[in-house]
Amino acid sequence: MVTSEDVEVVERSTVYQGYFHIDRYRLRHRRHDGGWSDEISREIFERGHAVAVLLYDPDRDKVALVEQFRPGALAAGWSPWLIEPVAGIIEEGETAISVAHRESREEAGCEVIELVPIARYLVSPGGSSETVELFCGRVNCEHLGGIHGVASEGEDIRVLVVPADEAIAWLGEGRANNAMTLIALQWLALNRSMLRRRWLDELGLNQ
Repeated sequence: MVTSEDVEVVERSTVYQGYFHIDRYRLRHRRHDGGWSDEISREIFERGHAVAVLLYDPDRDKVALVEQFRPGALAAGWSPWLIEPVAGIIEEGETAISVAHRESREEAGCEVIELVPIARYLVSPGGSSETVELFCGRVNCEHLGGIHGVASEGEDIRVLVVPADEAIAWLGEGRANNAMTLIALQWLALNRSMLRRRWLDELGLNQ
């Protein structure tokens, strides 16, 4: 646990304010040998905290993911169309659960029946405070597909429904190439049997 005895923040100032903002910290921190570091200056990108949901249909053993344009991937020299779980930023007054349901409706046109927590993790702690709270959501994939998103936000989101085996195989093929997708599909690979037993029992299909 970090306390005020471990870190001295000399100054924090906002150096950019837009849709997102950037804060500059001048600080010192405790070293592993018990001493103190020299004063350092670091910029931290503040964009809020996000929620992501891997949509999974245990009856059909399929997952629903979304494909959309990401400018950060373009800037990195990668294909900017990424495959991801549905995801969105937590706005003021919202909870992670309410965002999970909202984003599933907006980005995939579906209602989530039940949510199972997967993980909460820091996206890029070297330069941002952003976290992602990741869930697996039970859905019915039978009629999912098409193009979704909020037009006023410029979203153009394609829903992909694929067998779970195929999606998990993307881990070894490089097609899953961003953190939330990698973490979500790896978790599904480890927990899929347990999840199917649990949810199919609830549906009365494990006879």
